[in-house]
Amino acid sequence: MLLTSIRRTPKISALTRCVLPFSAPHQFQAQSSFTRLYVSSTLMDQDRFKLIFFAPLSHVEACKDAVFDAGAGQYPQGKYSKVCFQSPGTGQFLPGGGANPNIGKVGALEFVEEMRVEVLCMGRTTMQEAVKALIKAHPYEEPGYEVYKLENV
Repeated sequence: MLLTSIRRTPKISALTRCVLPFSAPHQFQAQSSFTRLYVSSTLMDQDRFKLIFFAPLSHVEACKDAVFDAGAGQYPQGKYSKVCFQSPGTGQFLPGGGANPNIGKVGALEFVEEMRVEVLCMGRTTMQEAVKALIKAHPYEEPGYEVYKLENV
């Protein structure tokens, strides 16, 4: 846990704050146990998820716009929106029998220049809506994406 300040009187802030079992900052010891842990509702009351998806370069902006419109990419205090990280790479896939590939042919290994995009989703509903929007905007029959639940520390 990152302890940003030690105060005698409890104050709720946007940062994680601890009420410590001592009265003066100089009494702090690494082995101390905390009597209570207070966290701001704007940061810790909601579940947070990381949505990571892969899209061909031709559709990256459309996919990002779709997940942003669904509420992803918003930071908790509302000062930043449309936040993501992206990095280029090469994806590969082999369409099997019964597939209807948007790119490539059934039975032929395909390599595609793609972008990996990572975006924060505040709350389970936002994450679910962002995934639905991504699937709708993505050109692939089965888009590549991952969802991770984040820990509050």
